[in-house]
Amino acid sequence: MVNFINTMTYFGSFDQQIALSFPLKGWNARCLEKALSLSCSLQTSVLSSKLGYVDIRHRIAKSFEPRLPSSRLRGSGTTRSRSGSICHAKSSRSGVSASTATAWAALRLSRVAGAQPAFPPNVVVEVKRIACEAPADLGLPLSRLTIPEVQRVAVARGLVAAISGTTIWRWLAADAIKPWRYRSWIFPRDPAFAERAGCVLDLYAGIWKGEPLSPDDFVLSADEKTSIQARRRCHETTTPQPGAPGRVEHEYVRCGAWAYFAAWDVRRAKLFGRCETHTGKAPFDRLVAEVMEQEPYRSAHRVFWILDNGSSHQGKRGTDRLQSRWPNLIVVHTPVHASWLNQIEIYFSIVERKALTPNNFNGLAEVEARLLAFQARYEAIAKPFKWTFTRQDLLKVLAKVPVPEHAERPAA
Repeated sequence: MVNFINTMTYFGSFDQQIALSFPLKGWNARCLEKALSLSCSLQTSVLSSKLGYVDIRHRIAKSFEPRLPSSRLRGSGTTRSRSGSICHAKSSRSGVSASTATAWAALRLSRVAGAQPAFPPNVVVEVKRIACEAPADLGLPLSRLTIPEVQRVAVARGLVAAISGTTIWRWLAADAIKPWRYRSWIFPRDPAFAERAGCVLDLYAGIWKGEPLSPDDFVLSADEKTSIQARRRCHETTTPQPGAPGRVEHEYVRCGAWAYFAAWDVRRAKLFGRCETHTGKAPFDRLVAEVMEQEPYRSAHRVFWILDNGSSHQGKRGTDRLQSRWPNLIVVHTPVHASWLNQIEIYFSIVERKALTPNNFNGLAEVEARLLAFQARYEAIAKPFKWTFTRQDLLKVLAKVPVPEHAERPAA
């Protein structure tokens, strides 16, 4: 037992000396000192319990007493270690040993030769500024910047002698800066963009001119999906197999095209659609007649039709033509370049992905049958789209959009 205790005492002293050799400081130093003190306290508690200490108050007081792992345990029969194997140290009033404080001071004065210091904040800011500039402004024949290009510009400008791409990536990721990505965008040029778009968003929220819609009011979103081709592949399409996807022949023969007119009841999740060989006023009026000549729309108080600015229902003349035939019909046009406000476009996207891709049809009859069958299938399980974008959200977005010099800011 005596030899075991002496061995553990020597090991604790050696472990402390190894720990002090690491260049830790500040908070890390305090954590290390606390860990060493706690380790010593645990060893003292275990050994004391084995040697017959039963006074719990004495054990608690001893566990919180600052001592080094190499200090001798009182009341235990230990042998004297060889000279030089134990590092004797005095403790300060704060409990930190004098040898530890001396070690930290020495480590602060003796930096490892060749160690690379951290980059100053101004370098980080300059690198981020480079990443946010247009390549043409930097004199580069590029369309987009990448991390290697930002790295070369930073070195060429003399900001740094050398820097890794990982470091630049970490700096840019902190602010979600990705100069290699871009998004197609159309800046609003309609002076009344906010007001016209706000009317559409209010209808989705169940409001018209500041008043809530009644149960006898209906909101429909309508448009046409043009040029849906029937493509007959030059080779039969294969189905998926284990370890291999299906294969669709790239070359095809065109067998005509449809224009798919559709209307979506925003609040009831009802669909109406038909295939026409051409677009225009007459085909669109046939879709409107299909809806308005059946209940509950025929006898409804108001039926709002959200439409874009297509030629078949454009402007005041299109509005007057429709309202002359159906007096309870109210046309609400979206602003120019704002088809994303029309919920029927969401349905068209679903049709394209689930019913028309890949396009492999032997003729127009197959395309029409597919579209109408999918329309019935989707309507059976459809629910109203969860539209959360409001007029207030639109105003917040428009306030952040930079207005080009040749355009006016949309009216709020």
